[in-house]
Amino acid sequence: MEAENAAAGKIAPNKEAAVNEALTNALVALNRNRFKTYYAETKEEALALALELIPEGARAAVGGSVTLGEIGLLDELRSGKYDFIDRDVFSNQAERAAKIRESLQADVFFMSSNAVTEDGLLYNVDGSGGRVAALQYGPKSVIVIAGRNKIVPALQDAVLRVKTVAAPLNTKRLGCRTYCAEKGRCLSVDQGCGEQMTAGCASRTRICSKYSVEGMQYIPGRIKVILVDEDLGF
Repeated sequence: MEAENAAAGKIAPNKEAAVNEALTNALVALNRNRFKTYYAETKEEALALALELIPEGARAAVGGSVTLGEIGLLDELRSGKYDFIDRDVFSNQAERAAKIRESLQADVFFMSSNAVTEDGLLYNVDGSGGRVAALQYGPKSVIVIAGRNKIVPALQDAVLRVKTVAAPLNTKRLGCRTYCAEKGRCLSVDQGCGEQMTAGCASRTRICSKYSVEGMQYIPGRIKVILVDEDLGF
């Protein structure tokens, strides 16, 4: 297994037996695609790894994520140890938009991923695009934390995962008036074209507008991926 232990900075063979096959496949393939990969057995270990990767005082930002809240990372970033651009604290939408733009200049950007494929891809879908913009360009380092529930065999499975799991749950959480929030699946699935990446409803509150597929990386190690052997987020 080619996932590194962040604290020790070396291969962690003692963890190999605990990793399920899909997670192992994803770690190896991501590493081959020049992501820097880490394995965490629990959400507590994932938090410890994440904090190892950000020095105190660093300018940090996050993309919208249930996972980051579940592992306790948001609380740590708000502790005062970091120069945290908190996108969730704002007086109006203009201020929030300014913070999201400012996030592109962060030292470290944290996010999760809507899906991770066993052949080494990250698949993400956004509404406004701030999260995928930071993933692709801007911050010096991007740290992606994803639970085992987000691992799928290939890209077409990632597309369907967003349409049947991630988007329905997130639109419901956010109070969006979309077909998927009501039905639990994308309109395109019921229309028989669910495999088409951008097909969906025409709601003004639709959160599926920007699509990102991260494959072989131009800058090795800029994107770090912590895969967690627990179910986290949507």
